[in-house]
Amino acid sequence: MTTGLIPGGQPPDPRPTGGLPHQRHEPVGPAAQHVENRSRSSVITARAAASFEPVGRSVASARSFVRDTLQGWGFADIVDDAVVLTSELVTNAVVHAGTSADVLCLRSDEGVRVEVADRYPEREVPLQGAAITMGNPDREGGRGLQLCAALAGRWGVEYTPTHKTVWFQLDLPARTVGTRAAGPALPADLLPLADSRVRVAVIQVDRTGHISAWNEDAEELFGYPAEQVTGKPLTDLAAWPHTPGTSTGIAEALQLSRWEGSYGIRDADGRVTPVYASHLRVRDTGGEPSTVCLLVRDHERAVLQTPLRVPASDTSTGSEGQSTDPFEVFIGSPAPDDLDGLLQRTVERARDMLDGDSAFLLLATDDETELEVRASTGLPSARQRFARVPVEAGTGRYGSARMPAVHDDLTAVSGAVPLLDGTGMRSVVTVPLKVEGRLTGSLGVAAEAPGRYSNEEALRLQFAADRIALAVESARLGELERLRRGSLSFLVEASDLLAGTLDRDQTLALMAQMTVPTLATWCAVYTIADQASEPYLSYVLHEDEELIDGIKSLLSKVPPPEPVPTPGARVWTAPAEIAHQAALRSSMRSLGLSGGPTRQVTTGIGPTLATASAVGGETVVLPLVARNRVIGMLTLGKPTDEHFRQEILELAEDLSRRAALALDNARLYSERTAISQSLQRSLLPPELPSIEGVEVEVIYRAAGEGNEVGGDFYDVFPIRDDAYGFAIGDVCGTGPNAAAVTGLARHALRLLAREGLSGPTVLERLNSAILDEGARSRFLTLLYGEMRPQEDGSAELKVVCAGHPLPLRLRQDGTVEPAAEPQPLLGVIDDLELYEETVTLDPGDVLLCVTDGVTERREGTRMLGDDGLADVLTTCTGLTAGAVAARIMRAVERFASDAPSDDMAILAMRVPGLQKD
Repeated sequence: MTTGLIPGGQPPDPRPTGGLPHQRHEPVGPAAQHVENRSRSSVITARAAASFEPVGRSVASARSFVRDTLQGWGFADIVDDAVVLTSELVTNAVVHAGTSADVLCLRSDEGVRVEVADRYPEREVPLQGAAITMGNPDREGGRGLQLCAALAGRWGVEYTPTHKTVWFQLDLPARTVGTRAAGPALPADLLPLADSRVRVAVIQVDRTGHISAWNEDAEELFGYPAEQVTGKPLTDLAAWPHTPGTSTGIAEALQLSRWEGSYGIRDADGRVTPVYASHLRVRDTGGEPSTVCLLVRDHERAVLQTPLRVPASDTSTGSEGQSTDPFEVFIGSPAPDDLDGLLQRTVERARDMLDGDSAFLLLATDDETELEVRASTGLPSARQRFARVPVEAGTGRYGSARMPAVHDDLTAVSGAVPLLDGTGMRSVVTVPLKVEGRLTGSLGVAAEAPGRYSNEEALRLQFAADRIALAVESARLGELERLRRGSLSFLVEASDLLAGTLDRDQTLALMAQMTVPTLATWCAVYTIADQASEPYLSYVLHEDEELIDGIKSLLSKVPPPEPVPTPGARVWTAPAEIAHQAALRSSMRSLGLSGGPTRQVTTGIGPTLATASAVGGETVVLPLVARNRVIGMLTLGKPTDEHFRQEILELAEDLSRRAALALDNARLYSERTAISQSLQRSLLPPELPSIEGVEVEVIYRAAGEGNEVGGDFYDVFPIRDDAYGFAIGDVCGTGPNAAAVTGLARHALRLLAREGLSGPTVLERLNSAILDEGARSRFLTLLYGEMRPQEDGSAELKVVCAGHPLPLRLRQDGTVEPAAEPQPLLGVIDDLELYEETVTLDPGDVLLCVTDGVTERREGTRMLGDDGLADVLTTCTGLTAGAVAARIMRAVERFASDAPSDDMAILAMRVPGLQKD
């Protein structure tokens, strides 16, 4: 949502634009008064308009629009009343009337007028003087007009044939003329010290961070003439303390609407001049933003430093002069179920009520033994968020948590409030938040000066804490319930994802992606191969991908965490320490303090500082324990000075247990798969021999995922210089058991054939070997033959077909015929009487041998069969052996759409004939 002034002319069109509210902001001067058709005595100096769709969420959007608009105009005193009235009127329009709503805010020198128009022009106007007859205030109708009558200085209703507009005007509270803040008269020796002439450097920086204006005092203070620095980035001159835990950087500070603090400016001589600065973000009439920076010497900071706030009791008076408790305004605002918003509003109002410099709120854990920081304001960094401190009083503990406590000077009581150590706060008042006598939290306000608070302030703060404690506890319980439900959903989804893969690398990636950014800002996974191995950094992930390489480099310089099997998260300080050291070295180099001459900031420093900031917060390590062994560590980290919530750590511990088992399962699966593949490859024959005068091609497909060898097998091997053996067989079944028999058959064939035995004798001895396997034996179909290339270009084959599909011979004229006769299969009976047949392949002939996985390929009730195979083979005339095998395989795959359920092997041999000279 944008707020502010935008040059404009004609009044805005109030029609809704759909979706998000359409907003308009226009300055209007005296010359534009004639455009207004309503009678107004004051001059309209600015307007802002928005349209909202007739949906429930539009009410919240309208509240935010009015709040942002009035705060942008500096009317914080009347924001709450305006938001309440707008909420009721917009609810009437978008919920009850069911039409879109147009909201118009008008600023004048007297106050603010807000108009809410809808498209339901029912003419029913309750009279202000007869409010008692308007019915029950709790009923849905008419309540918005009652509130207008009660809260607004003036209000009214205007009608057109298509619109109804309800308007109200809130007048600004009277303030002391000319006085915003004042301090008492002081003796001269107590006044702030300054030079004889105080110089205020005024520097303007454009939206890209480059200097666009540089006044004479800036030239005098830092020695640069305006023409030398104009157009250069302010970061080239600013000596910002780039170490983790020191708030934002200069680039981020320039983007804030307002900033105040100290840093250094490198002058023309290379020295760093400490300055105190006040930044204000503005924009010109064209909407272009820029930052105006006012700088003085650091010891003259009193010139720019924000004065102490006026106590709320001096200014918070009602319209009738009665004092109003400032804490009344945040009961129910924000909504009770918005815990973070409620806590942040609480600390801000507590700080303002006691005129403090900072405030903080801690919530008790379930066992009430620790307090967890949940909101703070005015503290130098966010390092306290979700940090935990013990409840009971004692050395290094959070003292007096169960009763109000006032500390006049924290420097005299070391460790009384650990949260404020190193923050510069001296005095503090803390009060407990209790519900039915049970400690639920602690609220504190602190100031930089000692002795600021007394028992009176403690009583005021306790009164406010008592009023907000129940709303805080209710919102906390609601958040806890939502977190628990979300945790269960998260763990269920994580378990499903982890169970869906057995790939180690994918499991590592899933572990990291599930934790970032849901549980942590960055994540690193260390794995341990075995008990004798050191942890190895296997995976790193950050929500900003550009920082991943830097984090990997930084973690590689840190010894890995100890693989302790103790469950639960433990803090690992090494990454934050090395990050701090790296950032400090980079800052010193950028300031010219590394021993060498001062030099310009290099581009390499940025990534180093970004990486250091990314890992500079809290880092925890969770062991990955599976099957009573630590197989790795899951490391989770936060950016600079951030802490983990206990609920997040408990969720991460649950995730680590599931992830460890999934990672170990993936490891076991990978190891067993590697062993299986190695064993299966040992069952396959080596490369096919090169046979002069004969082309040989094999295609092999094993059924089943992950199987490289099944029940089908093939082999082509040399027997003697002039003879080669070939075989193709099919063991009953598929998978590892069948593959074991194929290994036996293939190796036995090679051994027996090289003994010089005939084909029938080789198969008869193989049959005996299979039967000797006993219960592990399986019957086997086998086509075995010996081939001898001839000098005339032909090839002589002696084949034995033991129960196997018959080999097919393709002649050059395209005819196809069986090349052998069927004989008994192996592994069934002891006494086999086999014989061999002689086949001569003429030049151009092809011998095709397949297993039954090819011929028995099915699609429903259809089967490819021997005839279908022969038909395909007739189309292969003139093709090479490789082309024949490929065409047969394509035909088999196209015959049915389902994946093959049986192993398949194709062996094609072709005699190309003699080459002519």
